[in-house]
Amino acid sequence: MEQTIDCLLIGHNEMDFEVYEKSVKDMGTSSGAYRDLNLSFLHYNDNPYTVSMIFNLFNGNDNPAKGSVKPVGYGETFSAAVAYLGTYLHKRGFTFDYINSFQSGKEELAQKLKTGNICTIAITTTLYVSVFPILEIIDFIKRYNRAVKIIVGGPFVSTKVRTLSGMELQYLFNTISADFYVDNSQGESTLVNLIRATKNNLPLEKIDNIYYKTANDGVYTATPYLKENNRLSENLVDWSLFSHNPAEYVNIRTAISCPFSCSFCGFPRHAGEYQTAAALDIERELTGLQKIKKVKGIHFIDDTFNVPAKRFKEILKMMIKNRFNFSWHSYFRCQYADRETLDLMKESGCEGVFWGLESGNEQILKNMNKTADLEKYLRGIALLKEYDIVTFGSFIVGFPGETYETVQDTIQLIEQSEIDFYRAQPWYCEPITPIWHEREKYNIAGSHFEWSHETMDYKEACDLIDEILVSIDKSTWTPQYDFDFDTIFHLMHRGMSLEQVKYFLNGFSQGIKEKLIDPDKKNVSPEVLMKLKESCLIYPPACSGTG
Repeated sequence: MEQTIDCLLIGHNEMDFEVYEKSVKDMGTSSGAYRDLNLSFLHYNDNPYTVSMIFNLFNGNDNPAKGSVKPVGYGETFSAAVAYLGTYLHKRGFTFDYINSFQSGKEELAQKLKTGNICTIAITTTLYVSVFPILEIIDFIKRYNRAVKIIVGGPFVSTKVRTLSGMELQYLFNTISADFYVDNSQGESTLVNLIRATKNNLPLEKIDNIYYKTANDGVYTATPYLKENNRLSENLVDWSLFSHNPAEYVNIRTAISCPFSCSFCGFPRHAGEYQTAAALDIERELTGLQKIKKVKGIHFIDDTFNVPAKRFKEILKMMIKNRFNFSWHSYFRCQYADRETLDLMKESGCEGVFWGLESGNEQILKNMNKTADLEKYLRGIALLKEYDIVTFGSFIVGFPGETYETVQDTIQLIEQSEIDFYRAQPWYCEPITPIWHEREKYNIAGSHFEWSHETMDYKEACDLIDEILVSIDKSTWTPQYDFDFDTIFHLMHRGMSLEQVKYFLNGFSQGIKEKLIDPDKKNVSPEVLMKLKESCLIYPPACSGTG
């Protein structure tokens, strides 16, 4: 008889793009959500293709390395949520299993569901702003097993609890139709209590931080909210639990929450108290990861890995001492970049950093409470480029106070710095962010992708983002959807040079520009298509080239 699985963890669901594109398009092609998504795909043979889909389609054609180049996708990076929750459950005596990526693991998931030996399923929601990926997972589960209890938690649930009315929240929960919802900035202890109660038929009303159905009237009852305080240093991932099914890339966190309070960001409010793990604790986790010899790269997913600066240097020195055989990249605050730090970063295996630069205008940065200035941005980018560390900048367009002139300052910063990669996206007006409390000051109306304030609305912001993409030629645009910062390094590890990655992405953005100039154009031009096919080729070392 097969062992009972107390909890099956399901990682990220990157939906079938054609289905997702249609669902967003149904909101209207002029909606903020669709205009944002519209910059992330091309049409080829009358079908929408994201940049990763284009690479996976073309990289094998006439390729000398045919058969040795794996497709790129979310499934090749091990989920931090799955690793952390699996370890947490194991330490408390529960059995667990997991599906790292829903789309690539569907067949395996179906087989697991058919066995009938699963007590609960926990769906993580770390990256979701839409309900559609959750609905797809639950529909799939119920197709194969209608008895298993489904638990949904994480940022998506906590955000909806705080921003929807009671009636709206009940409607959402009934639409998703999970058995339980966990509402907590952490939620690990609540998950343990729910699994224990489900296994032993214990009263649900005694479990804090959950929503559950009390009768057949479709109403979910909330239990009291009790803040959890799960210390990261006491719950670092035990990678030996996952060594039987390793991934080449892993996400690791060394901190919870963020020490800054940017006014556009709700993450600190959701994640709770800022806490960090010490270098010695991180060393134990990385040493365990080193034993999984397949691992090539690590993404440190802390909102700001290099803060506090003293701890960051301790971590870098520890990594150098251990001579780990994997490279790494992270999010980064440029005001703490100095030559000593860059020396340590390079020697420890840093490939690149992601900066939330957000704007090239000092006043907008002040409005955002960014605690940074443009001179430090420029000095930091120049220093990183000197060390051949890849730079990636993220920008927000349309934040309160934004005007046409302030956006020109952002364009100037991107052009002047010649940052390797950048993306610009419309401000997402989320009610859990600090700026929401200043909506009267800025005359903010609306929310999410569709908003206005006294100096701009979302339509103008989208127009200006289109202008940024068309006008900048000294830095490489990257799409927002289906192309994470990690993907740059995944492509380079497959054999692409940095210049080839840029050539490929510039070909993709050239196709986006065609679409912006001629919205009625059905498919990408033959010239762009040729460039994309050419740039996707990965050559063996003996015949390497830039395409």
